[in-house]
Amino acid sequence: MTSPEGRPAVFLDRDGTINEQMGYINHLSRFVLLPGAAAGIRRLNELAIPVLVVTNQSGLARGYFPPELLTAVHAKMVAELARQGAKVDGIYVCPHHPEAKREEYRLDCDCRKPKTGLFTRAAAEHGLNLAASFVVGDRWSDLKAAAACGATSILVLTGYGRGDLEYIGPTQTVQPAQVAEDLAGAAEWIAARLGRG
Repeated sequence: MTSPEGRPAVFLDRDGTINEQMGYINHLSRFVLLPGAAAGIRRLNELAIPVLVVTNQSGLARGYFPPELLTAVHAKMVAELARQGAKVDGIYVCPHHPEAKREEYRLDCDCRKPKTGLFTRAAAEHGLNLAASFVVGDRWSDLKAAAACGATSILVLTGYGRGDLEYIGPTQTVQPAQVAEDLAGAAEWIAARLGRG
């Protein structure tokens, strides 16, 4: 479980936050880093704060792509970030869906955002304080997960973010602590909040 004495971290959604929102990435060629993503992650690395990816990947459950492709996509992401001097400290994936085509993934799990299973697992493995952490994403499910963890949420306007802000946000009780143009902007806001801006 989360440790109140633990370190803060930054949890990043993947699709629409780090890479272009393409729907399901069912081919390696469809993984394209967003402008500013590597710079934002590099800025967070400079703050010496753990950066963890938390991503729902129900395409596995739906049979749209095999586990090997997801592994290859994440290897490509790590390699492309490394080329630009950035790194993530962990990648946490929910492959489940209650109506999955693939039986092994047919599960009403505790890890599909906005549920918090991925976050509590990461907190236990990395010694993190979720309440002192930040969650950056382009969907309201990311913001709701942050609220459930007690973390500070940032909505980026990449991916679904701009549309979610305009059409989903006004009806929601949960609201982001900050809205940023992209991951680079979110990183600068986090730096300022930590007094390292």
